[in-house]
Amino acid sequence: MTPTLADRIDDLLPQTQCEQCGFHGCRPYADAIAAGDAPIDRCPPGGAAGIARLAALLDRPIVPLDTTRGIEKPRTLARVVEADCIGCTKCIQVCPVDAIVGASKQMHTVIADLCTGCELCVPACPVDCIALDPMPLAQVDDRRHADAARGRFQRCEARLVRDAERRERQLAASKVEVAAPAARNAVLEALARAKAKKKDPP
Repeated sequence: MTPTLADRIDDLLPQTQCEQCGFHGCRPYADAIAAGDAPIDRCPPGGAAGIARLAALLDRPIVPLDTTRGIEKPRTLARVVEADCIGCTKCIQVCPVDAIVGASKQMHTVIADLCTGCELCVPACPVDCIALDPMPLAQVDDRRHADAARGRFQRCEARLVRDAERRERQLAASKVEVAAPAARNAVLEALARAKAKKKDPP
């Protein structure tokens, strides 16, 4: 299948899924650029080089990074300071590529090879136990790593949708279970009133 313009734009983005561009991930930003609804200067992780690649693809002038979205800086990887981790799972919940493993009240760990350096886990941590280490240069511009991150993001999003749908089904089922006894009680009460009237005619 021939790649769409949005596909080609998405291939040039770093796939950090950091949301600094104002969109929920790299693909929605690519869709907006392709539709003419967003400029090409909103990706701090991509930086000047990323803007230049987008400009070349779209035949647009190169513009400086919109620093209201963040500044260009060396890419980093998250690392949990294990001695300070309280196992709250807040970092796990916000990681867009499922790069953090652990369980409630258990120590968490970032899988470095899976981390995109989005930094979304940093503000989510209530005890400030996430450090940022330099990302290996080989990983910074590795398209295989970016493609893998895109796939993990898509799988994570699909899982979150499934989880939300399951919770909605469980909630609906619990409401039915609560309503059923109430309905039965109402019927029994009506029957009791009818019997009482037959026993005690006016």
